[in-house]
Amino acid sequence: MGYEVVIGLETHVELSTNSKLFCSCGGHSSADEPNDCVCPACCGMPGMLPVTNKHAIELAVKAGLMLNCKINQYTTFDKKSYYYPDLPAAYQTTQWFHPICVEGLVDVETSAGVRQIGIKQIHVEEDAGKLVHTNDSSLVDYNRTSVPLIEIVSKPDFRSAEEVITYLKTLKAKLQFAGISECEEGAMRCDINISVRPEGSDVLGVRAEIKNMSSLTSIEEAINKEAIRHIDALERHTEVLVQETRRWDDVKKRTFPMRNKETAADYRYFPDPNVMPVIIDDEWLNEIKASMPATSSEQIEKYKSLGIQEKEASALVAELRLSTTLDAIIKLGIDAKVGAGWILTDCMGILRKNGKLAKDLEIAPEKLAKIIELTNNGEITRNAGKKVLAAVLSEDVDPVEYCEKNNLNAQTDSSAIEAVIDKVIAENPQAVADYKGGKTKAMQALFGGVMRELRGTGDPATINRLLAEKLSE
Repeated sequence: MGYEVVIGLETHVELSTNSKLFCSCGGHSSADEPNDCVCPACCGMPGMLPVTNKHAIELAVKAGLMLNCKINQYTTFDKKSYYYPDLPAAYQTTQWFHPICVEGLVDVETSAGVRQIGIKQIHVEEDAGKLVHTNDSSLVDYNRTSVPLIEIVSKPDFRSAEEVITYLKTLKAKLQFAGISECEEGAMRCDINISVRPEGSDVLGVRAEIKNMSSLTSIEEAINKEAIRHIDALERHTEVLVQETRRWDDVKKRTFPMRNKETAADYRYFPDPNVMPVIIDDEWLNEIKASMPATSSEQIEKYKSLGIQEKEASALVAELRLSTTLDAIIKLGIDAKVGAGWILTDCMGILRKNGKLAKDLEIAPEKLAKIIELTNNGEITRNAGKKVLAAVLSEDVDPVEYCEKNNLNAQTDSSAIEAVIDKVIAENPQAVADYKGGKTKAMQALFGGVMRELRGTGDPATINRLLAEKLSE
């Protein structure tokens, strides 16, 4: 019998605000030490009334607009009751009865074609704290408590791990480009709801929820392994499936039970009397719409119109840091296609060599533009440009000063280059004989020898011209 995997996602995204959802404490990234970014309000102390962060509401609306949702112009906050040490108020402020966005749609392109994934709702809620477990105790850090999140709840429309991964990548690109979230270092986490049913059936199987996943690699592994567990239970009766919450073990590559899956009744939702309803009138909604930036799809089309291939354009858009760097150097007069090559090939090559990722790219656009300009103008060679770039990325040096200090300016003095060519020809008689015997590739070896002697600073055009003249004598 064939089986179909049914998956729904609850994706939690930390909003890019300067303060928490209901108080003026700085966001999670503002903290230097555990519990140094908390106040009586976000710690749930009695007598402290919350004040809703307007910017968090605006970012949630932007997310809804980008995901083709209907915006509820009357939205409220509710109390979700549960007792856990990382939740000091013993309840979480969230949206249950009137979520801010509903009924959205996202297109994801997979190897099987374009699939439409429905968005049930987006709601705003506060994050919980963080538990740190040691051998003999558990510590709690409340810095993250009440940091604003949106939870994007999909419909159970996914049928494979590939669709899930593509959706999450699409979501990340959209949210980053809108400035809604950085989507990095735990700022984007998801719960995976998965079940299996016989092919052709419209009845959902027993659902398991895999909590708090952030790594795309782990998400893919967890979905595939959990699907196998469910199929084995149905085919071979290896276990009785129950609705439960599970965790993924990255070492053992399998899921383990955490607790029985709660229902809405277990959380005892009720309106939060301390938080006023939010009314998004037409004027405010139109202001938010007018402030919407380009989408990631629009950015790709823009890059393609500037001569960048679609594959490269997609790679640039996949990481906001790369795209913003390219946009900045284009404004400084650098050709888009040339700039994209430097970023994707040279910058990324240096980062990978040092074990870093695209999000770790830190370079002043003015410095990158200057390196490209020096190279394009022939003031330094391409090889020297790479050396300067490496120095700028590691030590943030001034490109012009670095070139002068390390004698990297391109040598165009014909007499000096000619002397080096004579030396290389004299030391490589076999290469010279091969060239004169018809093996034209031998000239490349001689060219490389000249460049080594000049420490990569010789002007390639001058070297090629003089070398060809010498070899023709």
